[in-house]
Amino acid sequence: MNPKKHKKTSEVLLKILRERSQKSLKFARKTIFAERIESEKIREALEYYTSNWQIFSHPGLFSIACEAVGGNPDKAVNVQAAIVMLTAALDIHDDVIDKSDVKHGRLTVFGKFGQDVALLLGNAFIVSGFALLNKSIAELPTEKSREIFESLKKSLFEIGSAHALELDMKGKMSIAPDEYMQILRMKAASVEVNMRIGAIVGKGTNSENEVLTKYGRILGTLATLRDEFIDIFEIKELRQRIQNECPPIPILYALQGKNSEEVQRTLLKKKMTNKDVDKLLDLVFETEEVKKLKGRMKALIRSGLHQASRIRNRTTRLLLKKLITVTIEDL
Repeated sequence: MNPKKHKKTSEVLLKILRERSQKSLKFARKTIFAERIESEKIREALEYYTSNWQIFSHPGLFSIACEAVGGNPDKAVNVQAAIVMLTAALDIHDDVIDKSDVKHGRLTVFGKFGQDVALLLGNAFIVSGFALLNKSIAELPTEKSREIFESLKKSLFEIGSAHALELDMKGKMSIAPDEYMQILRMKAASVEVNMRIGAIVGKGTNSENEVLTKYGRILGTLATLRDEFIDIFEIKELRQRIQNECPPIPILYALQGKNSEEVQRTLLKKKMTNKDVDKLLDLVFETEEVKKLKGRMKALIRSGLHQASRIRNRTTRLLLKKLITVTIEDL
């Protein structure tokens, strides 16, 4: 089945994450527009980017983690907004690295304004985001604010290392799937740190913080793997991946299987049709290693459910279980 057609639980959960992020998105927009940005081109790009915020998963998960340990997310909107801006910076810079002109059916800042404007806007989000974060956690105990910054620093270096390792793989098809899997796990650090910071700001115990940290890494890995599967269904996205990035990991596994030559011929076609995609999907999902990958995802879900079951707050416990389960629906 096509996961892009899934209209049930996943849409409800996305709506919840979107709702939980709205206050922080508005605060982030207000904060960044209050900065002294004299370039009309940069302000135009800023208006374009923030007029259609697509970043709601990270601040939404921050909100859930905060509430899970007994905190009030509404009292931490400024910290949540700082996370929004830092996530925006990574998002914009990733598009430059991957040369992504279009994402979610809309021109990226890179695609509309070019590399220079995208880099400068990303830098503006970094500076403003860190300034807001520093101001927002100033009243926390010193050890807690230090823990937040150390966690964030560790996460950003891990994410940066993942993208650096990925650079050597771009445009190649002879990539060891297990090596790329490790990169995908490293990218999951972004979800992990958001949930960890949410738990710290919510004044969770060390035990609660660790539970949500582990859960965040698992959820981040599963969400990334789900995106890898979804990218196979979209011709434009798949073509972008083949030309400027790494092939989705299910295809990497299929290239190791018995139908590897047929898979490669289909991928190298100058013009791929919907019929070609359907054929490719059959080849990929028939591959034994891809079936094993889905089995590994199910094992991760079991681990995530175990972590979620340790959350005392019933409402967030059930929500975390649903979020982890939906990552493999219709795959």
